[in-house]
Amino acid sequence: MERATDKLAQDLRAVMTNAEELLRATAGAPGAEIEKLRERAEESLRVARESLKEAGIELEEQVRRHPWAALGIAAGIGLLLGTLLSRK
Repeated sequence: MERATDKLAQDLRAVMTNAEELLRATAGAPGAEIEKLRERAEESLRVARESLKEAGIELEEQVRRHPWAALGIAAGIGLLLGTLLSRK
């Protein structure tokens, strides 16, 4: 599971980097350069979506293998969020 999480984080960093480059390039760059950056950003988004899908599948498998642990984790997160949100 860690491998998928690490890969997803890496892919999302690449998407962010490409999006930042695209924003910088559109500030006054010629059309061909913008098109190249858009293509890279689209490819990064595609890869990130695939990784997210794979991570979701792996997470589902882990929950099916360890349902009580998943339930305990979900309850703990719910308790933590409830405590944080109830504070004024």
